[in-house]
Amino acid sequence: MTAIPAMVEPAKLRGAVWESLHSRRTQVGLVLCGLVILLALIGPYVAPKSATDFIDAPFAKPSANAPFGTDYVGRDVLSRFLAGGQNVLLLAVLATVITIVGGTTVALIAGYSHRTGDEVLMRGMDLLLAFPPIVLALMCVSVVGPAAWLIVLVVGISQLPQTARVVRAGVVQVRDLDFVKYSEAVGLSRRRILREQILPNVTAPVMVETGLRLTFAIGLIASLDYLGLGVQPPSPDWGLMIQENQSGLAVTYWPVLVPVLAIAVLTIGTNMVTDGIARSMAGVDRKVDA
Repeated sequence: MTAIPAMVEPAKLRGAVWESLHSRRTQVGLVLCGLVILLALIGPYVAPKSATDFIDAPFAKPSANAPFGTDYVGRDVLSRFLAGGQNVLLLAVLATVITIVGGTTVALIAGYSHRTGDEVLMRGMDLLLAFPPIVLALMCVSVVGPAAWLIVLVVGISQLPQTARVVRAGVVQVRDLDFVKYSEAVGLSRRRILREQILPNVTAPVMVETGLRLTFAIGLIASLDYLGLGVQPPSPDWGLMIQENQSGLAVTYWPVLVPVLAIAVLTIGTNMVTDGIARSMAGVDRKVDA
């Protein structure tokens, strides 16, 4: 037996996303994100020198041989910057996938469950929320040791509660609507109701959460690298570059400024894209962006 269509149809969702592309903030955000992502993807292949070669004295000023100078041991800042972006982006994307898939699953089950199931799942999320991500990472790394897969898990799981709480609020609003009650009355399975009736109607908060969690994941992974919990020297990494070269800020700021700017631009870009999509799906007048 086929259920009646859900309130939010795929065509309507695609239309909202397409409409958001006409927003100035979304366009600017896409340009900023695209520039940083492109730089991170092609950077290792266009770097003028090896990221681990010593080319000059430590903290040398910018020159023709090193446009952004050298780092604390004399390596080319530009080459290390170009080679160090893939790690942050890849780990952030993987962590965001874990967060969104896990958080949405918990939210669907909790929001559509009876009171006991809802309480158990959401109190578990509250317990997880009590652990600051940095503290959780320190605890895990002290037991297992620094590893990329561990950072992905820690960052992904640490953000689960926020996503679960936001998406659950949408599920609770949808579960008592007529089309869901009809689907229950005609005997559709719980899994099918969740997949075909409820999930399409909470796509908007899921999409917004995806952008927000990606932004937080980028900052958190860079912070963990800065603390020495992620990528280990001599591998190039934006967060690690900041930690390694902070002692030379009084001499030259380029080794720290370049990765900081890249992380900041990427964060601003993802926020602008997320905001543009959210405004479009909420029906905010596009004239505001003009």
